[in-house]
Amino acid sequence: MFHWLNNHLLPCTFKLLFGIDCPFCGFQRAFLLLLQGQFTDSFKMYPPLIPCLLFLGIVAVYIFNKKVVKPKFFTLSSCLVLSIIFISYFVKLSFHIFS
Repeated sequence: MFHWLNNHLLPCTFKLLFGIDCPFCGFQRAFLLLLQGQFTDSFKMYPPLIPCLLFLGIVAVYIFNKKVVKPKFFTLSSCLVLSIIFISYFVKLSFHIFS
């Protein structure tokens, strides 16, 4: 199953159009590595993966029961995850530019 998934990843349209990675490039490959139990390799591939997955869990709980997750917590967690994504992205870009 992992072999099939690895050969059928969605291409990044942003990278095809602009020639540079998007803020989410590496998410699919890191997720596959996480499913295979390769946690450190997954983290190296895409550091914001775990916060993104936790946020998706918060979104699911928020959709089904808005009383459990307060809107203020939802907003705060979304800002935190977006900050992690963009900090990771700019660090990744800076390594590509200066190397």
